[in-house]
Amino acid sequence: MLYFAYGSNLHHFQMKKRCKDSTFIKKINLKDFRLTFRSKYRAADIEPKKNSIVPGGLFEISKSDEKKLDVYEDYPILYKKYFFSHYGKRVMTYTMVKKTSFRFPTERYLNVVKHGYKDCKLDQKYLDQALLNK
Repeated sequence: MLYFAYGSNLHHFQMKKRCKDSTFIKKINLKDFRLTFRSKYRAADIEPKKNSIVPGGLFEISKSDEKKLDVYEDYPILYKKYFFSHYGKRVMTYTMVKKTSFRFPTERYLNVVKHGYKDCKLDQKYLDQALLNK
């Protein structure tokens, strides 16, 4: 199954620890969405926004990886699954159930996300934009 990571799961080492069967395929952009941070966990989330993009990593994951991610993402309480099509292929990602207001991420969490942006060779300007909450 294809999985789109846009937050801390972009961090290759962390993703491999979490999902042993996962393989990073390539970076892709999710169109008409924007990155934000929210909830008491101050974690990454995506929300619809016209003419905006969320860069992320496309991973191949196994069924057991998906089950591990479900636990990690506190599915279906904190996050729900969102599916989209990328060149005709079905891709799964997570999006927060409750769209609370913006909360700046913790330094530790933000460092993991920044490391993930480097691992996946993503343009950090999108992360910087999200942190400005614009």
